[in-house]
Amino acid sequence: MISLKRIFCCLAICSALQANAQQRPNIIVFLVDDMGWQDTSEPFWTQTTPLNKRYRTPNMQRLARQGMKFTNAYATPVCTPTRVSLMTGMNVTRHKVTNWTNYPRDKRSDAKDSTLLSGNWNLNGMSPVPGIPNTVYATPLPKLLAQAGYYTIHCGKAHYASNGTPGADPLAMGYAVNIAGHAAGHPASYLPEKQYGAANASHGVPGLEEFYNTDVFLTEALTRKALAAIEQNRAAKKPFFLYMAQYAVHVPLEADKRFYQHYIDQGLSTEEAKYASLVEGMDKSLGDIMDYLEREGMAKNTVVMFMSDNGGLSLAPPRTPPAHTQNLPLKAGKGSVYEGGIREPMIVSWPAVIKPGTVAAQPVIIEDFFPSILEMAGVKKPGMVQQVDGQSFLPVLKNNALKTKDRLLVWHYPHRWTQGEGPGLHFFSAARKGDWKLIYDQRKLELHLYNLKDDIGEENDVAAQNPAITKALAKELTDYMGKRNVVMPISKLTGHPVEWPSELVE
Repeated sequence: MISLKRIFCCLAICSALQANAQQRPNIIVFLVDDMGWQDTSEPFWTQTTPLNKRYRTPNMQRLARQGMKFTNAYATPVCTPTRVSLMTGMNVTRHKVTNWTNYPRDKRSDAKDSTLLSGNWNLNGMSPVPGIPNTVYATPLPKLLAQAGYYTIHCGKAHYASNGTPGADPLAMGYAVNIAGHAAGHPASYLPEKQYGAANASHGVPGLEEFYNTDVFLTEALTRKALAAIEQNRAAKKPFFLYMAQYAVHVPLEADKRFYQHYIDQGLSTEEAKYASLVEGMDKSLGDIMDYLEREGMAKNTVVMFMSDNGGLSLAPPRTPPAHTQNLPLKAGKGSVYEGGIREPMIVSWPAVIKPGTVAAQPVIIEDFFPSILEMAGVKKPGMVQQVDGQSFLPVLKNNALKTKDRLLVWHYPHRWTQGEGPGLHFFSAARKGDWKLIYDQRKLELHLYNLKDDIGEENDVAAQNPAITKALAKELTDYMGKRNVVMPISKLTGHPVEWPSELVE
């Protein structure tokens, strides 16, 4: 017979575990697709620009007032590498998912180039199980959070891996709930009258039949489903992790009718107005989630983290100006290692920790989300198979004045992007340390140096005037990539990998 003492002991332990679970914060990662640094009315620079005045994102402004805005936050040039880094804590040079994954497995997404081949990268994305060809095997963030007692929800775009591999299914990644996530990198349609492109076998958004032929735009449908999933978990009193990965603002450009006419009346072109309506619809989604948290008394114990997966789709010449967006004063856009392709709008709100209305200049990068979220969740010794490159930014959340000058941030895009010969859209690596940024053009075998403090637009190459800095950064970039066995592109002329950056300055 079990003694009363043992029963009371068990009840006390269960009660303590439940109390601990309630104290741990809920965590929301609100990730936007293809949103540029300037596609918001909340400025992330030292001044408000005409582009900031174009858009209406009152809820981003509201989140910034409540929390901390990061003015030097980075992702990767394209979507899947960013999502894999977020889910694994690995830099792109380590996980080697250096380009976006195609819907069918084993199919390259990189465009053909006349001089270089992109080598054997992990074109099938990431995998939560070993032995899948052309994938990086890693323990996903949601799996670790689920093991720690979190209710894990995926909503929206997944795009972690190619169709037919385990990583394409968010449920295999450790989520308890999957809303509309699969292998595709964008929706076939945002429109309910088109059933969100359901007829398209690869890019039709799955699982939203209840909204077919209504007036509910895709962004709104995902928001409603996400809030319903949170509500369903309330009785269990478990902390939740919501990965709210809106398909917006990725193409196709389709007007969100709730907001479209305002931008037409403002004098924007049809394409610009469609895009701006996608931005404002995304912002309304953020606001609806914030409203729910406040209404239900959950806001104080919930972390909300806003981020974009790469720069805005600022197309290169000959399409100048771009069809619907731009990143000025930043150079270039999606697909580039220049600032326009990788610098992102990032905001974190956590009432229990962050002083409202603060701004952090500390450079952070997408793989930093992984250790930061685990630390927020109180996961001290996660059992994972991968080595993590990211660093927790919790110290910055507690003190926005912190700034580390000696950390090296690295990007690697050994591919040719599909959009022409624009700046940085083919075969580049880059490193930032302090205010200095080194660009390695792998096709031209050239090094370019910029001082971002003085030249945020990367217009003035000062490598010739600063040979010592150029050489030091080239060596650090080479060492960083070499330690991670990076895949370098291969010259069609020689059949060998291109030179390391340090070899150009020996």
